[in-house]
Amino acid sequence: MSVRRLASEQPESFAFTPENLVWAEKQILKFPAGRQASAVIPILWRVQEQEGWISEPSIRFVGELLDMPFIRVLEIATFYTMFLLAPVGRKAHIQVCGTTPCALRGAGDLLKVCRSRIHAEPLHVSANGDLSWEEVECLGACVNAPMVQIVPDTYEDLTVESFNTLIDDIEAGKPLKPGPQVDRFMSMPVGGQRVLVSAELYDGSMIGQGAGLAAAKDAIAARAKAAEEAKLAEEAKVAEEARAAEAAKADPAPAKDPVAPAVEIQGEADKEKVPNQVDQSKPASDPSVRPDAGKVEVSQSGKKD
Repeated sequence: MSVRRLASEQPESFAFTPENLVWAEKQILKFPAGRQASAVIPILWRVQEQEGWISEPSIRFVGELLDMPFIRVLEIATFYTMFLLAPVGRKAHIQVCGTTPCALRGAGDLLKVCRSRIHAEPLHVSANGDLSWEEVECLGACVNAPMVQIVPDTYEDLTVESFNTLIDDIEAGKPLKPGPQVDRFMSMPVGGQRVLVSAELYDGSMIGQGAGLAAAKDAIAARAKAAEEAKLAEEAKVAEEARAAEAAKADPAPAKDPVAPAVEIQGEADKEKVPNQVDQSKPASDPSVRPDAGKVEVSQSGKKD
């Protein structure tokens, strides 16, 4: 990190405006007693918003306000590069991103414009006192490179022509348009949005699907088809049952033919021919339970055994 020192020329004193003093006291109340030093960064930032930079008298003022040693406040102000330690332009301090993505997209040309139109060296005020500039590290808008920051806004997708126009508007006091300086919204592709353009994503019909637009559409169509088929099947079943009921009323089932008396007598006689069931309470060796009990067996020789 480069050495950061306070400016050689300093104002005689510093004081918050009444409104900023009330704001600072509210910040201090956010922290427990004895921990008011925790408010040092937001209060230093409010100093810079009021004056444009951090002076030595303002560092002493903040130290007394927070009951901090002056050197502790100085350490914080010189450590964080967001705090400017020298006077800057009254109308704008332009921070040009010089990190790789912006450098590849033309940040070097923007720095040349700063050197020619504002001052040959960074952190020096222009001849009329309106503008100043510096080169900084990544400002987080790489996809819209090259870009500059004029706190609190960023101006992106710059060319030499659009950057010169931006400086002209600042000097003329015209309202500025933050963000991309070309035909695109935020970080969308040049020319407009190309993805997430289906109306189903915004009308609530996709809630709970989560499988991608095409898969979700297929799932919705499949459910609708299955529901329609189930409905048709149920209607067909009801209709078939109704037709069967009507047919039964119109043509009842014929009565069974009566059994002839001779057939009935023969059936009773056949029952007598069926052998009795074996009595399971007696052993199998008992001759009385054998199916052939009382019969005389004759051997093949023709003699009785």
